[in-house]
Amino acid sequence: MLSAIPYFGPSLLEWIWGGFSVGNPTLQRFYVFHFCLPFALAAMSGLHIYFLHGTGSNNPLGLKSNSMMTPFHPLYTSKDVTGFIIFITGLLAISCFSPNMLGDPTNFLPANPLVTPTHIQP
Repeated sequence: MLSAIPYFGPSLLEWIWGGFSVGNPTLQRFYVFHFCLPFALAAMSGLHIYFLHGTGSNNPLGLKSNSMMTPFHPLYTSKDVTGFIIFITGLLAISCFSPNMLGDPTNFLPANPLVTPTHIQP
C-alpha cells in the first residue's frame, strides 16, 4: 500500500521495512509500535480528560442550570460497574458450570493411536 503513494512511496516503504525487504528490523519496528501504541493512546485519553475537565465541554442543548444536568460520577460509574459485574458473572458461570460449551466438537472424539490424521500424513 505504501508503494502506491506517488513520489514518497518507495522510500517510505524502505524506511518502514528497514531495508529492501521484510526482515528482522521490520519485525522489531512493528513490535515496538505494537508495544508503545497502547501507552500513547492511554496518554492521549488522559490528556483529553484533563483538558475536558479543565475547560468543560460545549453545551449543544443550551442547558443553563446545573439542576438540569446529570452528574457523571454517581450515575454512569454505577452503571459501568454494574454492567462489568454482570458480564464477569456470566463469564464465570459459563467457565465453571459449562466449560466445554464453546469448545470444538472434535475434541470429544476418542484418540486412535493407529490412525494418523489426514492433514499430517506424508
